[in-house]
Amino acid sequence: MNSTDRLQPLRTALAEITDLATAQANLHWDYQVVMPPRGAALRAEELATLETIIHERATAPALGTLLDEAADNLNGADPESDDASLVRVSKRDYDKAVRVPGELRSEMARAGALGHEAWVEARKQKDWAIFQPHLANMLELKRRYVDCFPDVDDPYDALLDDYEPGMKTSEVARVFEQLKAELVPFVAAITAKGDVVDASCLHGAGAFPRERQEALIRRVLSRIGFDPAGWRLDVAVHPFATGLGSQDIRITTRYDESHLAGAFFGALHECGHGLYEAGSDPALERTPLRGGTSLGLHESQSRMWENLVGRGRPFAGWVLPQLQEAFPAKFGDLDADGLYRAVNRVERSLIRVESDEATYCLHVILRFELEQDMLAGKVDLDELPEIWNERMRDYLGIEVPDVAQGVLQDVHWSEGIIGYFPTYALGNVIAAQIWAAVRSEEPDLDDRFAHGEFGPLRDWLRDRLHRHGRKFLPAEMIERVAGRPLDVAPYISYLKGKFGPIYGLAADR
Repeated sequence: MNSTDRLQPLRTALAEITDLATAQANLHWDYQVVMPPRGAALRAEELATLETIIHERATAPALGTLLDEAADNLNGADPESDDASLVRVSKRDYDKAVRVPGELRSEMARAGALGHEAWVEARKQKDWAIFQPHLANMLELKRRYVDCFPDVDDPYDALLDDYEPGMKTSEVARVFEQLKAELVPFVAAITAKGDVVDASCLHGAGAFPRERQEALIRRVLSRIGFDPAGWRLDVAVHPFATGLGSQDIRITTRYDESHLAGAFFGALHECGHGLYEAGSDPALERTPLRGGTSLGLHESQSRMWENLVGRGRPFAGWVLPQLQEAFPAKFGDLDADGLYRAVNRVERSLIRVESDEATYCLHVILRFELEQDMLAGKVDLDELPEIWNERMRDYLGIEVPDVAQGVLQDVHWSEGIIGYFPTYALGNVIAAQIWAAVRSEEPDLDDRFAHGEFGPLRDWLRDRLHRHGRKFLPAEMIERVAGRPLDVAPYISYLKGKFGPIYGLAADR
């Protein structure tokens, strides 16, 4: 009997747990996309029940026994094989899961569902008081979660590891200090140049009817890899993507009829996430190995398609005729260089998801620092909106007019997603490393993009990264794809090489 046959009992048990988790993800998608608001209370109970069942299955002693037996039955299998990877990754997941009480898991799921609805209402009413008690409750639950891992070097490590396995808070802090040291003076140098980039083509009251935006987005995404037979595009208050399987990819965006870039680049971003999910090896379906190895790697894919491709000069030349056809009044007289400059305008802005590449990481660093302070109880939640506003002034030099555009702008804390934000900036860094690697092997990518040919990049990424799913830890995967450990230098070089010429800055700044 080969190792695959001997692993069948384990595979069956893991497939059932994966199916339950997929059903839970489906409920989350429904809850954010189509569920009527009054369904929130019942949905919270449904999600809590599912979380309880999943946790019981995922921490059952019988599963631990199957994992031990499977390890004995590998018979010297290649550590990189699907069998060996399944046992290794599942054992890591199991050892972590058994440390968390099922009751706590259920409480966090229930609180996340209720917190989301409170966040939506608080954002709508611009009223911090509606959401504050939900955040306080979630933070207490997260502290109880951290207590399950007394051996971590930093309390925040326990939360960060959920999204970036193996990463330490100290390492993130080191990377972010390097980013701040480079970005703060670079952004200051850009803004000192004044308003030299015209982005008016992207703005205009009622200039971008939703139906025309959606039609354009669907055409563009179909060239990149969106397939209606296996994908959906919907609307959400906070855009997101989820993969319910390699043949069931759900992405969302949100439309503003006075501003095109939000929906357009948001859709490119989520499509990048979708391609990662869709590119997972079919052999990994219904196992813990399917999907992305970490949120940082996942974010590298969304940021790559949104920015390095979508805001690149070759892409501007290809997409301009389609923009001119859809919105002739705004783009009819524009050339490709003008479009390229417009979509790369640097502007200190309030909203993270709509910020430019040069300032984006500063938004993330702010959140990373606040999360650590909140977890440690160093922040009075009554004062959190003003603390947020102060840091926006310090980091980005802008005033926050209300909580909807300030502390309430992101959905994550409402659902208990604390420890996730650092992965957004890590994704930028990783994307630049991967970009350098792929361009060295595929030197004609610019010409391909100029002709609307995105298959070569998509196929390269699927072969080097996507198909492996969760088989390797993030640090291992970065070295396999980019050829070296996590490194800030390629990202800084990319930013300066792009924005320096646009804003007339010296090459060595």
